[in-house]
Amino acid sequence: MQRPIAIAAAATVAALVGGALVATTILAPSDRLAACRTGNVAGGFDKLGGPFTLLDAGGREVTDADVITEPSLVYFGYTSCPDVCPVDNARNAAAVDILAEDHGIEAQPVFITVDPARDTPEVMGDYAANMHPRMVGLSGSDAQIEAAAKAYSTYYARADDDPDYYLMNHQTMTYLALPGQGTVEFFKRDDGPEEVARRTACLVAAAD
Repeated sequence: MQRPIAIAAAATVAALVGGALVATTILAPSDRLAACRTGNVAGGFDKLGGPFTLLDAGGREVTDADVITEPSLVYFGYTSCPDVCPVDNARNAAAVDILAEDHGIEAQPVFITVDPARDTPEVMGDYAANMHPRMVGLSGSDAQIEAAAKAYSTYYARADDDPDYYLMNHQTMTYLALPGQGTVEFFKRDDGPEEVARRTACLVAAAD
């Protein structure tokens, strides 16, 4: 997320997610996944994530059911992002490798653009392929991106009026979505790949 607007964006996201990120022992109902989480969402994780229709690298419409076929680390950003997105996507890619090597879990990073004007399906496909062989890059129309972001309660907005080299402000959470379970966890930027992999493996085992 770029510069001073990051603070305001973070506050907006906190409100959208339910007002606070709190200890599971305070707000979360008892469930078999609670022991694997470090926080929760007021109202429950079913408030995060949901149906979407987007475009894959070939320009074909895909739904969440087509995409979330295995544990997925879902991140919203854009390919022209100069600093945050490459680091976050690389962290998610590294976590996927750790999951495969240390836990025997096949997972995938999913990268959804918040800048569909520049991030065409082809651009997203190329970016994803260069980042990790299992990464899924998704684009779509303005309306499709807006709907997907709303489903995940994620924030984004154009930061300036430069016609070609503008920046986008956006939230930097990564969401863990499991097939048939929906969104079960979120990760902050300061969660390292080992931590992401550890909690993901715990949640996958608990969900079985």
